[in-house]
Amino acid sequence: MKKTVVVGMSGGVDSAVAAATLVEQGYHVQGVTLQTWEPEDNATTSKKWQERGCCKIGLARFVAQRLSIPHQVLDIRERFRSAVVEDFIGGYSAGLTPNPCVRCNERVKFGCLMEAARDLGADYVATGHYARLLSGGTRGPHLHKGGDPRKDQSYFLYRLSRAWLPRILFPVGGLRKEDVWPKAEAIGLPADEVKESQEICFVTKG
Repeated sequence: MKKTVVVGMSGGVDSAVAAATLVEQGYHVQGVTLQTWEPEDNATTSKKWQERGCCKIGLARFVAQRLSIPHQVLDIRERFRSAVVEDFIGGYSAGLTPNPCVRCNERVKFGCLMEAARDLGADYVATGHYARLLSGGTRGPHLHKGGDPRKDQSYFLYRLSRAWLPRILFPVGGLRKEDVWPKAEAIGLPADEVKESQEICFVTKG
């Protein structure tokens, strides 16, 4: 029987290729997009694809259709605002430099994906992070740097619960970014229009 994987689909290149890779490997894939910020349903297609933030719903839906996999959007805006945004504002106001991505992965993103996997009866959760999980013998898997040292994202995941690690997959974790772009183009993703986010997703420009 095929194993089922819930893939966190942000609408970015890496999560799209992660989903496509799992489909190619024979998994039953269920796409899930976590809506952390305001909806973009009234935006034009071009604007959806350029939207800043951790979720681009329009593009995630497009990729799911291209891959012929089911897709759903989970509204976690209140949870995100409470656990990440307000925490960041409080820390920053106190003179600290909290990393919102670390907090989000620990407190929100992976927890929500694990809950979705439980509700759907899925075996695994996957994301497009550049990180790897290596066998730790009797201690179970442990987090390791991604295959592309320039894109390594293991730091943003270091606070994940060890209990989750056996059920997590990183399909692009061992790849280099230059190997991911052609895979994205192969599934029809307009790679030249998709920008990589390097900024805090909930802070607007200006």
